[in-house]
Amino acid sequence: VQLQASGGGLVQTGGSHRLSCAASGDTFSNLALGWFRQTPKKEREFVAAITWSGARTFYGESVKGRFTISRDNAKNTVYLQMNSLLPEDTAVYYCAAQYSSGTYSNPGEYRYWGQGTLVTVSS
Repeated sequence: VQLQASGGGLVQTGGSHRLSCAASGDTFSNLALGWFRQTPKKEREFVAAITWSGARTFYGESVKGRFTISRDNAKNTVYLQMNSLLPEDTAVYYCAAQYSSGTYSNPGEYRYWGQGTLVTVSS
């Protein structure tokens, strides 16, 4: 499975932005998908995940209520809609895929990773 994240950029505090991650190489609907983020000062942090069907979503505490994960199985793409952005949301964002281990917040459960896309939120 290959994952290609895109959409990073510079956003103002309070603004909105959307990341995309396109997948190829396997049946997209077999995969649960997640977003993680990382800065030089922090370990990789769980942001959001969505099950293979899209029926269930999960969020890290720091983004709950502000970010929304969704998927379009017809386009083999997962999205991360980010609203009310804060400077502490500045990070490299990674998309990842797994075959539904049932544990979605642990990066070790994900077999495939995209290359990362940088989001910078200006204060």
